[in-house]
Amino acid sequence: MKSLENIIGVDLGGTNIRTGKVAEEKIIQLTKEPTPAAGSQSEVLEKLIALIDSCFDDNTKSIGIGVPSVVDVEKGIVYDVVNIPSWKIVPLKDILESRYKVPVYVNNDANCFALGEKYYGKARDCKSIVGLTIGTGMGSGLIFNGKLYEGKNCCAGEFGNIPYLNSNFERYCSGQFFSEEKSISAIDAFNQAVLGDQAAIQLFSEYGFHMGQAIKSILYAYDPEIIILGGSLTKAYEYFKPAMFEAIQNFDYRNVLTNLKIEISELENSAIYGAAALYLNSSQH
Repeated sequence: MKSLENIIGVDLGGTNIRTGKVAEEKIIQLTKEPTPAAGSQSEVLEKLIALIDSCFDDNTKSIGIGVPSVVDVEKGIVYDVVNIPSWKIVPLKDILESRYKVPVYVNNDANCFALGEKYYGKARDCKSIVGLTIGTGMGSGLIFNGKLYEGKNCCAGEFGNIPYLNSNFERYCSGQFFSEEKSISAIDAFNQAVLGDQAAIQLFSEYGFHMGQAIKSILYAYDPEIIILGGSLTKAYEYFKPAMFEAIQNFDYRNVLTNLKIEISELENSAIYGAAALYLNSSQH
C-alpha cells in the first residue's frame, strides 16, 4: 500500500526523544527512546537520526523539530539545549537537510505548542493566539495573523522572564511557586487538594492570583483572541481557575474580558503535532 504524504514531527527533550509521522491530521506512527542526555553531541545526534529514520519514507515532505532552547530559526542552529549539556551549538537544520533532502524546521518547544494548537487543536479558527505552558517552568508561543511570531532572536513572548514581585512571572506561575515559595512540590500540593486539604486548596488560590497577573500582562501586550494553557499544572486548573479569573476582573478594558477565551489544551502529543506544524507555518507549504 502506498504511504500517505506526511510530515515528521520531533519532540527533542532532555528525558526522551519522540518522533511521529503525521498524515491527514493524525499521528500514524509514533516512536520514543530515552535521550542519551549525558552523551556526546554525536551520540545524541545518532539517536535522533535513528528515530527519524524509523519514520522517514519517500512521501515525507518535511521534518520539524521542537527543542527546549534558544534557536536561530533562519539557520536552524540550536544553542544550550536544556538538560543536554553537550548540545551547546548544533547546526541541526544543515545536518538533517543534508541527510534527508527535505526542508527541516527547528524551533523552540513552546512555539511548537502554540502552532500545534493552531493547526491541530482548539485554536484552528483563530488568528491571534498565545500558547502558555506551565509546568516546571513557564513558556509561551505567539501567533498573529495566523503565523508564528518568534521575534528576531526567537525570544518573543517570554512572559516568564518579565519581572514580577521579587523575581519574575516564571517563579510565581510555574511549579517553582510551590517548590521555591512554599517548600512543597506541585504534584504533592495537587494530590492534597484532591483529597480536600484546605491549605493545599488555598495554595492553588494564591497560584491562581499570580496567574491572573500574568494573564493581564499578556492582554495588555498582545490582546489575543485566545490563550491556551498547556503543561502539567493544567491538571490542577479547577483549583486555580476561580482565583485567576477573579484577579483579571480589574483589567482596564472590559470588552477585552468579554471576548477573551482561555482554554486548556486537550491535544495529545501536542509537541509532535506542533513540530510537524512548523512546515505548515512555513512559506514553502
